[in-house]
Amino acid sequence: MAAVIEVRDLHKRYGEVTAVDGLSFEVTEGEVYALLGENGAGKSTTVEILEGHRPRSSGEVRVLGQDPAHAGRDFRDRIGIVLQSSGVEHELTVREAVRLYGSCYRRPRPLDEVLELVGLQEQRDRRVGHLSGGQRRRLDLALGIVGDPAVLFLDEPTTGFDPAARRQAWDVIRGLCAGGTTVLLTTHYLDEAEQLASRVGVLAAGRLVAEGTPEALIGGVGTTIVRFDLPPGTSAADLGTLLPADATVQGGRVEFATSTPTEAVHRVTGWAVERGVELTGLAVTRPSLEDVYLQLAATPGEPR
Repeated sequence: MAAVIEVRDLHKRYGEVTAVDGLSFEVTEGEVYALLGENGAGKSTTVEILEGHRPRSSGEVRVLGQDPAHAGRDFRDRIGIVLQSSGVEHELTVREAVRLYGSCYRRPRPLDEVLELVGLQEQRDRRVGHLSGGQRRRLDLALGIVGDPAVLFLDEPTTGFDPAARRQAWDVIRGLCAGGTTVLLTTHYLDEAEQLASRVGVLAAGRLVAEGTPEALIGGVGTTIVRFDLPPGTSAADLGTLLPADATVQGGRVEFATSTPTEAVHRVTGWAVERGVELTGLAVTRPSLEDVYLQLAATPGEPR
């Protein structure tokens, strides 16, 4: 499948400071690509370059086959942007704001369809200044999708959403992608990236230090956490060599990391079955994308 977003050896410098340092990646049609990184990692600068709002120092960038730095009305008509804050005039009603932004596009989505997608039907006649924080973020999302974009840039799209609203927003994004929209997402909610992203790129100091599907990145950590409570009258010493040397025991709870969870669980449960005791609190937990991200962000090295 052809790339909709192409970034090759991208650099952005501010005097002696390098914000983006040789970044390269591609995003294909209908894909959600999540750019993750700590504040100052280069995410916002990269996205602003892709939107055509910031010049680059060097490198090649193409979005929908065009260089955003020189693209015109046709390019603007095919992208949608959800900023962290849109700054919509507070005296406008929700209906007026969506209609105004929609008028900037040649083929806007129907107003009622957009309001239904983001869950603002009941607030359509409420002034923007009277919306709650979560409702304003819903409005921001509405303004980003009203033009039925081919590429949607989402910058922290669900900040301020309650859990139900976040899941509704995820459904909207999935629906857009099913229709062919390509999404570039930045978020500090790692579960959001794990739920939505086809692939993830982790930035550190302006460089791409890891890239892949969430499953591949999580699998690359190679460890799973096993926890259980010691049966009454037993100690960790009773398990002998069944526990790894780095296992921890606190208040009767045993915890250890393993790269072979099936074998490890079989060993400890077999020991329990032989003695006719229960391992209460037994849990096997694989790493999350957040665990992987924290590890990569803390020790940025060669790209993975």
